Amino acid sequence: MQSSISLSISSSSLAPLGSNSATDFAHFAPINLRFCGLRREALGFSSLKHSDSKRVHISAGSSSRRKVFAALSGNGSPSKFDYDLLIIGAGVGGHGAALHAVEKGLKTAIVEGDVVGGTCVNRGCVPSKALLAVSGRMRELQNEHHLKALGLQVSAAGYDRQGVADHANNLASKIRNNLTNSMKALGVDILTGVGTILGPQKVQIGSSDKIVTAKDIIIATGSVPFVPKGIEVDGKTVITSDHALKLEFVPEWIAIVGSGYIGLEFSDVYTALGSEVTFIEALDQLMPGFDPEIGKLAQRVLINPRKIDYHTGVFASKITPAKDGKPVTIELIDAKTKKLKDTLEVDAALIATGRAPFTNGLGLENINVATQRGFIPVDERMRVIDANGKMVPHVYCIGDANGKMMLAHAASAQGISVVEQVTGRDHVLNHLSIPAACFTHPEISMVGLTEPQAREKAQKEGFEVSVAKTSFKANTKALAENEGEGLAKLIYRPDNGEILGVHIFGLHAADLIHEASNAIALGTRIQDIKLAVHAHPTLSEVLDELFKSAKVEAHVPSAVSEPIAV
Repeated sequence: MQSSISLSISSSSLAPLGSNSATDFAHFAPINLRFCGLRREALGFSSLKHSDSKRVHISAGSSSRRKVFAALSGNGSPSKFDYDLLIIGAGVGGHGAALHAVEKGLKTAIVEGDVVGGTCVNRGCVPSKALLAVSGRMRELQNEHHLKALGLQVSAAGYDRQGVADHANNLASKIRNNLTNSMKALGVDILTGVGTILGPQKVQIGSSDKIVTAKDIIIATGSVPFVPKGIEVDGKTVITSDHALKLEFVPEWIAIVGSGYIGLEFSDVYTALGSEVTFIEALDQLMPGFDPEIGKLAQRVLINPRKIDYHTGVFASKITPAKDGKPVTIELIDAKTKKLKDTLEVDAALIATGRAPFTNGLGLENINVATQRGFIPVDERMRVIDANGKMVPHVYCIGDANGKMMLAHAASAQGISVVEQVTGRDHVLNHLSIPAACFTHPEISMVGLTEPQAREKAQKEGFEVSVAKTSFKANTKALAENEGEGLAKLIYRPDNGEILGVHIFGLHAADLIHEASNAIALGTRIQDIKLAVHAHPTLSEVLDELFKSAKVEAHVPSAVSEPIAV
């Protein structure tokens, strides 16, 4: 049974928070306040499981709080480990796991050999969104037809390259500091150095003799850009996304190898800033990871009208950086015959061929774990599997390092799931409920299965698949913004109303997808979500109309509790 905690908090313990009336605050602030969006643990409060007879004195200081947790863990006996949970890697996944672990009362440390925030914050989704924010503004200011339709007149738009680069770098620094400060405020120990697993529940920090023990270990080391053989990266004219985010120069003509999320987003940035782009895609169609219908529409809007051409069905077998006045040269071979097909000369080349797990040097051999193409094998609960197919006790792996779903928010969700398990609640994450987004202009988002995937599954399992669609052209808010180009697509089972997948292309698609992803996560059926009310006029009505247009054969109640009349 969990009951409320009686707290006695001195004004001196709150003084470091900068309050001028700490005594009054301590007397009147209820424990369940969110404090302007901060987790209450950031101010030294936390929920503890204990008997009704216990009263606990907790100061705002993190060391005092950890002592309380240590005293109450293990039925009152001191822990034989330095930490309850040790996380190797302080990216978004590790950070999410650490915060949830503290909320659950675990003494937690996180090991980082580079910088807090990992790829997403420092070399990925955060700085790229800063660049995409610029490209979005540039597109608006350059679109005379769009502005004229709104009755606006704007003189020619320009940009300062260094100013744009500084915006991306400053955003990354701000978010990195936020993550660091949030962990410190919650009492998470940040251990600097590369973490190497020496054996069960034992990790060496850096090259020193410092060894820490932990009851449970989470590996969250992320990934690095994947560069195929034959491509020479010099960081100047042949670059990866790590280099491109620094925006050290804007080439007149840049080839982008790969047309997935990374390639598409950078094509949006470069064309908005004046570059010509050439896509090089090994498969027969652009955007191979997207639902084909959405990909076809996106190509018509994002590629065809812009200064972009493309080569499909070819590999970039050799790329040589520019030097001695010569341009970057790219040799293209046919993906099937492997014969030389063409040679391109461009000002720069961006390698956007995906990412590879960063798992070398972790000491996996010390726990008999063999990687698979670099990925650490795990089961559905993120428990690490050894070379004999057996579970390694107390070791988990989340995020890009396990390869299940290489998205920052998926890593965080996996980390939270692991913490739930180590604190006594079994939890299996439904990866089909995790959304993904491409932040082009307009955006693309998706959750669940594509239509081909759904039909393949239906054929194997013996059920029917139906598809519903709605257009942004029928949405009042989209038309008010003069942004009617877009489509939402629902893939579902007509026999029971199960949502199999939702795909959106259009204004703010990345924000709209979460209604669908939450419905999949909660098991909500179409017949129930049809009854939800959406504010008018909003873009959310695109989803409202989408669900209402679906035809479900019979009402099958979903696992949702009965509503209460108020």
